[in-house]
Amino acid sequence: MEVFTLILLLMAAVLISSVLDQLVPRISAPLIQIALGFLIATLSANPLVFTVDPDLFLVLFIAPLLFDEARRADKGTLWRNKRSIASLAIGLVLAIVLAIGFTANWLIPSIPLAAAFALGAALGPTDAVAVSAMKKEIKLSERQEALLDGEALINDASGIVSFQYAVAAVTTGAFSLLNASVTFVEEFIGGILLGLVLGSLLSWLTKKVRNLGLDNNTFHVLFEVFTPFIVFLLADTLHTSGILAVVAAGVIMTFTPRRIGPSQSHYNVVSSSVWRVLAFTLNGIVFVLLGMELPLALTSSWMDQSIENGTLIACVLVLTAVLVLVRFAWVFCMELLHRDRATGMRPHLTASFVRDAAVTTLAGPKGAITLSIAFTIPVFLSSSGDYFPQRDIIIFLACGVILCTLLLANFVVPLIAPKCEEDTASAERLAKVDVEILRTVIEELTRRQKPETKAATRTVIRSYNARIARLQQSNDLDTEPRDALRIKIIRAQQNHALHRIESNDLDPVIGYHYIQRLVRMQNFIKHRTDNSWLVRNALRHLRITVHVLWRSLVDKIPGASTTERSDILHELNVEGEQIAVDLLRGEMELPNFKAETIGTLLVEHENILRTLKTAKASPSITTIARTVDKAIDIEREALQMELELINDAYEDERLTRAEAKKLRESVHLMQLDLEDRV
Repeated sequence: MEVFTLILLLMAAVLISSVLDQLVPRISAPLIQIALGFLIATLSANPLVFTVDPDLFLVLFIAPLLFDEARRADKGTLWRNKRSIASLAIGLVLAIVLAIGFTANWLIPSIPLAAAFALGAALGPTDAVAVSAMKKEIKLSERQEALLDGEALINDASGIVSFQYAVAAVTTGAFSLLNASVTFVEEFIGGILLGLVLGSLLSWLTKKVRNLGLDNNTFHVLFEVFTPFIVFLLADTLHTSGILAVVAAGVIMTFTPRRIGPSQSHYNVVSSSVWRVLAFTLNGIVFVLLGMELPLALTSSWMDQSIENGTLIACVLVLTAVLVLVRFAWVFCMELLHRDRATGMRPHLTASFVRDAAVTTLAGPKGAITLSIAFTIPVFLSSSGDYFPQRDIIIFLACGVILCTLLLANFVVPLIAPKCEEDTASAERLAKVDVEILRTVIEELTRRQKPETKAATRTVIRSYNARIARLQQSNDLDTEPRDALRIKIIRAQQNHALHRIESNDLDPVIGYHYIQRLVRMQNFIKHRTDNSWLVRNALRHLRITVHVLWRSLVDKIPGASTTERSDILHELNVEGEQIAVDLLRGEMELPNFKAETIGTLLVEHENILRTLKTAKASPSITTIARTVDKAIDIEREALQMELELINDAYEDERLTRAEAKKLRESVHLMQLDLEDRV
């Protein structure tokens, strides 16, 4: 039961972090998850002590995470930068192992040199999730992205293999450089070859299953999820590197030719969604565990009388500084010797060059893999059965360095790296992505339309074409004046409805419903709850509310019949749109008006007004009602589709977090308006 409770706590924390990640965009998801874990451990009535089998932790967390990284990697970019990536993933990891190992042993002599090397090996890999989160907020060059992605993919394997040898030297008490080198080569090459073979075999098996007609997405997605576990366990049984085998299998399986068609496209969407959730969950659980481990590590290390608390903090800061300096020196020299493929020239030593090297250095924080590796340190030595020397201190140091590198990446990198918003073509790029999303929705609607829904589908498609036309005409939209005009229109419509209610010319129930809808629309536009209009009209608003409550309690009826309410609300909507059109035309008569901003809004409201009048004037009420009902269902489906495409663009890093939030809010506003029109 305790294990089940712990699992529920971890899942709940990851779920909450996914919400907070959107609400607090300035703080990366790993830091939020660490904070939640720390909060859980601190507020728990009983100390949360958990032990995980090292082998289980390795296969449960690291194998699927590395497989997902391998299957998503850009193979062409990796190949073009293979030398630099190998330098970072192998050479830099070994340099960090040596630097951290000697430094940790010098700072805390009670940590054996081999155990200190294990700490260095654990701190070698970078965190791919943190890297991906930062790329959404800062502007990285194509080479920087390739280096960080490739390093995060391959250095996990080199760090883990180095860690395993260092731990073996501590636990067995014997270490031979020659034997270790031979075994390392055997495991390294054997793991890669076995991964290539198993990846090819599993791809062939999947193809055969499809050829038999068993084109079931559930089976294929589950089979893909099981693949890293199968490969890792087989490689471990054959005494080769399971980590390298998983990476090799993930890479080779993406090269397998796949059919092109709707079924394959649907499978790709399902597979991508499953892996996205699985990877986020596994990474989130590891970071929450890190937060939960911090109080335990702090307590055990704080109570250790052999080392002063100030010394521990100083050791964390010194190790972080050594790690950053070694990484910066390596990246600096590597980039200084790099020749551009197009020009064949080496870069000049400028301030921009130093800044880019610093960004690449700090944009490689430690995270889930490092903590996963640290948790696999055995408790006892296999040679004597004694406790692993300074295990708690090593885990504490690893946690401290992870936290410091994440803080540097989250708060320092955005200060020195070019911002995505600084791109002069950012508005044009956003418009292009938005147009691409809208066109994809149109294509999908066209594909799904049936003879009985053809008219309704065309109605929705026309609205999407109109949105595309407006985007194409104004790639450099100035949103602030537009939002101000929208707020001005909404307040004019609110005042008109209040005036009609006070003149006993409008049913208060219908008017109240209409006003509340306008308030919600205003809050969506302002991205916050704004009650200033309600405060200014408090007495009028209170009088309407009391009247509505009295009607509901005494009369026990909502007022007019459903048909009459629909007619009155339709009339009120027509009047509101006419007010918007008149207001915008009046704005165009003012000096220094922005024709593009006002013109776009004017066309939008004129189209809505024309649609409302045409719908009401049409003699065939039944036909129109059926078409409108179908169009509403199709539009609801299209808007949901649009939200999914926006999320896909955000995950593919074609949109920043702020841009995705802005587009989602626009869609939510349209969904709100749609539901109110139903």
